[in-house]
Amino acid sequence: MTPAARLQAAIEILEQILDGSAVEQALTGWARRSRYAGSKDRAAVRDHVFSSVRQMNSHAALGGARTGRGLILGALRSGGVDPEPLFTGERHAPAALSEGEFERAVPDLSIVDLPEWLWGAFQSSLGADKAHDAELALRDRAPVFLRVNSTKASVSHAQEVLAEGGIETVPHPSASTALIVERGERAIRNSRPYLDGLVELQDGASQAIVERLNLQNGMRVLDYCAGGGGKTLAMAAAARLELVAHDAAEQRLRDLPERAKRAGAKVKIAKTHDLKSMGRFDLVLCDAPCSGSGSWRRAPEGKWRLTPDRFAELQDIQASILAAAAQLVKPGGVLSYATCSLLVPENSAQVDRFLDHHPGWSVHDTHQWFLDEGTDGFFLAQLQAPAA
Repeated sequence: MTPAARLQAAIEILEQILDGSAVEQALTGWARRSRYAGSKDRAAVRDHVFSSVRQMNSHAALGGARTGRGLILGALRSGGVDPEPLFTGERHAPAALSEGEFERAVPDLSIVDLPEWLWGAFQSSLGADKAHDAELALRDRAPVFLRVNSTKASVSHAQEVLAEGGIETVPHPSASTALIVERGERAIRNSRPYLDGLVELQDGASQAIVERLNLQNGMRVLDYCAGGGGKTLAMAAAARLELVAHDAAEQRLRDLPERAKRAGAKVKIAKTHDLKSMGRFDLVLCDAPCSGSGSWRRAPEGKWRLTPDRFAELQDIQASILAAAAQLVKPGGVLSYATCSLLVPENSAQVDRFLDHHPGWSVHDTHQWFLDEGTDGFFLAQLQAPAA
């Protein structure tokens, strides 16, 4: 594909997204219909699409329209690229610029790439300066992190083996097991270290949360909202635990047995109706469903799909999860509540809400990770149950 043909493909995919299709669904559909597109073509088109979804407001303003064509025009102008030589209508290129499209919009620094109602939530949660910094950070691609499986390799050994496959990494201060990928990220999933369980894809803040849990050998630990099991596997590598993974959406855990086998980890998977018969746990981790605002660089459509009603619904879900999980904690045990959110209503306000309804519980640790630390935005609060 020519560079111009890649732009036209991105335009068509963005139109589907604007009509309501999920980003990954639209990209996958295009790839299946476009067998002629090579891996570099698919990667380039994907980058065009995700860049425009991250910066939908600002690209639409620079491109003159909130359409696939307008977003790509805005993206080119944002990057200082003249679109005219690419918009020719020849060989699958986008149609030539109309008279109105020749007019260059002046960048408006007041535009933020968030829905208007969300910008208010960001400012009230983070303060004006930090909210502005976070919004700018969310316009960029997230770095790719790896977690070194310390039961199989040291950080230095993992780096050496990765480098043999063309994957260059450097340690990241967010966690002792964290590597940030500088080159070769597209080769990771087919690399020997990944397939052999030496490394897992996992954000640095997500790794840091597990390191902050004070896991000790012999503890009974429940990952209550395990999702794909990233934190489950990180906990398995941190200490010798009696480890149980659960998720209300059971299909999210379908790959965990194979991943655990690859990592050399022992994990029991529990269905919701099994939990009460399993007794209580020393530690229950709840990485609760949330807005995802701290990880919108990776999943940018989330910020455009979120509505005030859904945001309120998520807070009620978080409260119900905490209430249910608290019943599974031993007297004196710990309930660890985490979100990948930057927003106070999902974080400290949710903790206050829990404490108001659960006398005797106390907070013994809280931490917030921000985007300017190089990781996703995460929040952690560790709540201690009253003694028997």
